[in-house]
This record gives sequence, structure tokens and C-alpha cells, in this order.
Amino acid sequence: MIVVGELINASRKPIKEAIETQNADYIKQIAKEQHEAGANYIDVNAGIFVGKEPEYLQWLVKNVQEVVDGPCCIDSPDPKAIEAALAVHKGTPMINSISLEKERYDALLPIIAGTDYKVVALCMSDGGMPETTEDRLKIADELINGLVKNNIPIDNIYVDPLVQPIGTNSNFGIEFLNAVEAIMTRFKGVHTMCGLSNISYGLPNRKFLNQAFAIMAIAKGLDGLIINPLDKQMMAGLIAAEALAGRDDFCCNYLGAFRAGKFEF
Repeated sequence: MIVVGELINASRKPIKEAIETQNADYIKQIAKEQHEAGANYIDVNAGIFVGKEPEYLQWLVKNVQEVVDGPCCIDSPDPKAIEAALAVHKGTPMINSISLEKERYDALLPIIAGTDYKVVALCMSDGGMPETTEDRLKIADELINGLVKNNIPIDNIYVDPLVQPIGTNSNFGIEFLNAVEAIMTRFKGVHTMCGLSNISYGLPNRKFLNQAFAIMAIAKGLDGLIINPLDKQMMAGLIAAEALAGRDDFCCNYLGAFRAGKFEF
């Protein structure tokens, strides 16, 4: 399971203020806490700052990697912002995300083609947001084939089938889950990833729904999540779900987590 820590996102008020005031200590603290909690990548997003996104995204990457010995997930659809971040990034980043929307696809493909970057491939097209499993499979098929033809190893592709709120359509949850299973079965070697909080949008007890949905998705084969790694119950649930899904040989990770007190809240 690849965990991307989602907290350094300018859409969150404390992060927006930290970027505006150039409060590097706060950004470093959040980055360090997420890394220590088990995040494999630290997501960095400055997307709300129109005209300043490249400058701010580069600043975020520098500060995160001053305290975290690990890669960032560079979260932007803007090729100029991504290139600015890549200019200072150390190691192999994850790019979040390319989609089948023509303008976005054409702008990002030259940046990622032939690289060893990890790439999130979002199931969106100019036809709009997919609603069914088949909609998602059709977009995933075109995205995966396009990326592989441009020398991106299939093992570096993380397909995001796109989570949508069940409060607006009760089938959105199951269609997403079935899409995860179908993508992982049909495209051997590819990965699936998502940010899942949209599933509970507009409903009470959102954390409970998010945790249950993550566990159900892991049972279908999902192997990447963009989440808050400081949510101890969520992180414990992932460890338990992977053991139950047969992805933890001899339950070694589960037992190690138990001994480390990760099931104590």
C-alpha cells in the first residue's frame, strides 16, 4: 500500500496562510508528522494561487524535502508549476495527475514521457466524469495504453478511477469499487489509487464512511491512497485490511503494527 499524505494542500486554510506568510516551519512540521505516520509520499498543492503556483509549489517542495528523506507527490494540472517543482525535487516524484482531458493530456505528456516518475492517471475525459464501471474502464484503457506507448512503465502508473459522493447517487460507491477490481484484473502490473474523502461529501460521520470505503477498496485490489496519515484509525484499518486481503505474508506487518501500538487510540 502506497500512502500519500494529503495535508499540504493550499485549499486547507492553515496551509494557505502558511504559504502566504512563507511560514516554512509550519510546512516542515506537517510534512514531518505525515512522514513519521507512514506516508510514502508528501503531496504538495498550491493550486489556489493563480499566477504564483509555480513559485509556491517550488517553495513547498524545497521545505518538505529539507525535513523529509522521501519524495513528493506534485499535485497540479499546470505544466509550468510541475516543471518548477521538478527543478528542485530530489529523487523520483509522483505526478498527480494526468487525465484524458485533451488540453491537460497534451500539456503533461511531454513532461512525463520516457521518465521514471510515478504518474497518477485520473479517469476524467472531455466527455465529463465517469459514472459507471464501464465508463471508467474505457478511460483507463486509453490512458494506460497512451502512457505505456510513451515509455512510462506500467508499474509506474496509478489509475485513479475517480471517487464521487454517494450522497448524490447511491451507485457511485459500488461502481468505483467494481472499477478498481476490473482495472487491477485487466491491466496486469498497473496500480490503482484515489483520494477517497469525496465518497462521504455532504453526509455526517464522514471519517467513518471514509474508513469503511478504504477497507472495501483494498479488498477489491486498491494499492494506493491519498489520505490523512495522522488519522490513526484509518492507518490501522489499512494494515488490518491488507492482512485480511492476503497482502501481508504471515501477517508480519499486522503483528509489527500491534507490537508498535498502532492499534491503540
